Amino acid sequence: MKRAMSILWPSFLVGGAAEAVFFTLFDPMDLHLFGNTLELSRTAVYTLGFFMFWACAAASSALTSFLQRSADEVNPPPLQIGEPPPHS
Repeated sequence: MKRAMSILWPSFLVGGAAEAVFFTLFDPMDLHLFGNTLELSRTAVYTLGFFMFWACAAASSALTSFLQRSADEVNPPPLQIGEPPPHS
């Protein structure tokens, strides 16, 4: 749970900041998807934008957390005969 919160909370903050900056520069009604205008309300575009920015930031945080694992977490030492497996 601690690892999940260390990924989701910072990415939530970054997603909010990224949305604020993006929609300060671009009007949601001027956005096009594959050459067609979006048939969504401003609120819907803001919501989708926030979740997309949050997902990108969460993926970045998750990758960082994954790459910060120690060698023992990636390759645990071999068990000795008669030794019970560690609980993680």
